[in-house]
Amino acid sequence: MTTSRRIHATYVLPLRRTSAGPIDELRDYLEDLGALVDEVIVVDGSPPDLFARHAAVLPAGVRHIPPAVPRGANGKVAGVVTGVAAARNDSVVIADDDVRYGPDSIREILDHLAEAELVRPQNRFDAMPWHARLDTARTLLNRVWTGDRLFPVGDFPGTLAVRRGFFIAIGAYDGDVLFENLELMRTVAAAGGRVRTSLGTYVDRRPPDTSHFWSQRVRQAYDDLAVPLRFAVLLALLPAGAVLAVSRRFGWLASGAAVSVALAEKGRRRAGGAGRFPFSCSLLAPVWLAERAVSCWLALACRARGGVRYAGRRILVSANSVETIRRRRLRSL
Repeated sequence: MTTSRRIHATYVLPLRRTSAGPIDELRDYLEDLGALVDEVIVVDGSPPDLFARHAAVLPAGVRHIPPAVPRGANGKVAGVVTGVAAARNDSVVIADDDVRYGPDSIREILDHLAEAELVRPQNRFDAMPWHARLDTARTLLNRVWTGDRLFPVGDFPGTLAVRRGFFIAIGAYDGDVLFENLELMRTVAAAGGRVRTSLGTYVDRRPPDTSHFWSQRVRQAYDDLAVPLRFAVLLALLPAGAVLAVSRRFGWLASGAAVSVALAEKGRRRAGGAGRFPFSCSLLAPVWLAERAVSCWLALACRARGGVRYAGRRILVSANSVETIRRRRLRSL
């Protein structure tokens, strides 16, 4: 990844690891990225021994700093707030440690940011093991309908681009929620910022290993509590499917599965997606819906027990509504 002239933008990567693991590939990625943008910041909330290990491994051009704000229930927010505040540029790309930008995708998202305060691109896995294909079915359905009235179309990626000046002016966002990306999007919108969804800006993401994928099922279903209509639909699928199965109405079940495949395929074909997502991902839409329906009931049980476990704590709120965010802003003015 080389360029004759660096882009005036800051790349912020919130990082927190609890055990030593491979970091060489991430180091190489950040080194290449440093030749493309003129500032890369890693905000590292790892324990002291791992922080020191990362400091020794990361490229010399990367600014490696600890979070400078108190940790909320969701430590990623502290990393984001610290990194954006420390940035020298107004154009800031925030990305999880499994996100992999290339020259074209980072230029494209920054071009969109010239006309918005926040941009959400489209993640896609750069490798397709079976569980990545299954999770991609969720992505394809989101490209048709999310259930959220403010953001009805588009996935919720592990990366966003924001304008630093606007971010600082609105006073950041709530660090005690689980679905922090949606919280940031809603906070920007509640403050009058322009949020642009770019279904055609594809940013690679590395798939998790299988064990991590399974460990995330209930937590990711808990995110859906922030979108009540979507959550209600997903909850209804399990009893509805059980009734149809017990009454041997298999034709209805097959029809429902076919509709979900058709919707996923519609999402796959939007904005050039047919060349980015395998057709097999559309075929897995019924399987993903069945898994998410079960996981949503488990998430509801977590909600009754005081929230879902995340980084050793329980988080009750998935994300605040836009109305709640606006009321809080009015009280703080």
